[in-house]
Amino acid sequence: MSDLHPLLAFRWSPRAFDPQDRLAGQEVDSLLEAARWAPSAENAQPWRFAVGHRQDETWKRLLVALPDDDQRWARHASALLLAAHRGDDPERAAYDLGQAVAHLTVQATALGLHVRQLARFDRDGIAAELDLPTDVRPAVVAAVGRLGDPHALPAELFRRETGLRRRRPVADLLLA
Repeated sequence: MSDLHPLLAFRWSPRAFDPQDRLAGQEVDSLLEAARWAPSAENAQPWRFAVGHRQDETWKRLLVALPDDDQRWARHASALLLAAHRGDDPERAAYDLGQAVAHLTVQATALGLHVRQLARFDRDGIAAELDLPTDVRPAVVAAVGRLGDPHALPAELFRRETGLRRRRPVADLLLA
């Protein structure tokens, strides 16, 4: 691997979260501050977040919006964050939101936390449950917490969790 910063090289998206861990308020503040400073076109900052801490009402509403397969492990995350965007240009807003979530993820890694992003969830249901304004579009739910015991996962998830991480070679990512 070329000279990749350790925060990027060691970032990964586990499913095994510590079910006893609680995020400190300053940790959540730090994650949101990192997202706040992400670049955005014309400084629009179209991202919006809803933060649920384990077992509070927002966390419960986010959890039930996930598919059953993901609820099996996401229920152990210390926090669930809904990342959404708003604005007149949804494509640009979604791009900017992606940068904000990436900044949040790198900051989480710096704090010894892990983030797993989920794009499959009931967007309409969560928008209604959280009474989101009509111009706010839910995009991703992020599970956040400290690493837990992968042996606590179902067998098929344990194999995926402990398997070798693979990434496509750079050559595969380049367009002709």
